Amino acid sequence: MKYPVLFSTLALGLFLGAVMMINTAPSSPLAVPIAGRDGVQTANCFMKVPTDLTFAGETVPLEDIEVYERLDKEIHVNTYFHSSTIQKIKLANRWFPVIEPILQANGIPADFKYLAVAESGLQNAVSPAGAVGFWQFLKTTGQEYKLTITPSIDERYHVEKSTLAACKYLKSAHELFGNWTMVAAAYNMGRSGLNRDMGNQGETNYYNLLLNSETHRYVFRILALKAIMEDPANYGFCYDETDLYSPIGYRELRIDSSVTSLVDFSKAQGTNYKTLKYMNPWLRDNKLVLQAGQSIHIKLPA
Repeated sequence: MKYPVLFSTLALGLFLGAVMMINTAPSSPLAVPIAGRDGVQTANCFMKVPTDLTFAGETVPLEDIEVYERLDKEIHVNTYFHSSTIQKIKLANRWFPVIEPILQANGIPADFKYLAVAESGLQNAVSPAGAVGFWQFLKTTGQEYKLTITPSIDERYHVEKSTLAACKYLKSAHELFGNWTMVAAAYNMGRSGLNRDMGNQGETNYYNLLLNSETHRYVFRILALKAIMEDPANYGFCYDETDLYSPIGYRELRIDSSVTSLVDFSKAQGTNYKTLKYMNPWLRDNKLVLQAGQSIHIKLPA
């Protein structure tokens, strides 16, 4: 005889619980509040695509729905690839001040620093194809643009020198295409391949070309990284300046003869082998072999 009363009590409890859940639930499952450093943030939100966007001063035709959706996809992919994008933002504070003056001095638009971000994440990465460094040079291309590549030296790992080599490539591609967006595409698929597709399709506009899947996304990855890294807070990335990686102070020492032991050399300079290699990742052996008349500059702790 007590069961009906028990069932009625349980039913009332479930009903009241459901009402409380409805009244306290977020208005949308896509806007779940989370605690942020400076207040309440929202997680898993749809990101807004910029209403206007340029690359190297060239307008992105966002009125084209196919262009809009390609950019929309890359903005969401890079926004929610949290750990990777956070690392890029941290590293940009260290390396953009190194890269930007070299681009400017060589007449390359500053937006090409985001190409380096897309290529390597501003790290000395090595691709499965053997492309190396911030700018991902293959050995033959690096040598073509006067980078020294020997068993003890590989300047593809040298940020300043590889950036200068990239500037030479970008300038020569601009002379060919006359358009910076096409230059960015050519950096991914090669000038001859892009030229061939342009001829086959009778097009000179990147946004009107049907390209391989990688290059189809490549420029949009650069555009998305530019949008996010120029305004990280707008895409949910909150931080203090102290969270970012600072530029590394150093002094330079000119070397004009071979060094038989970089371990001994580093200790003689008041540092250690690990620090020497960290500051000079282009040193690829435990010794340094220089040709007659050759000299290089090594970075040492300030």
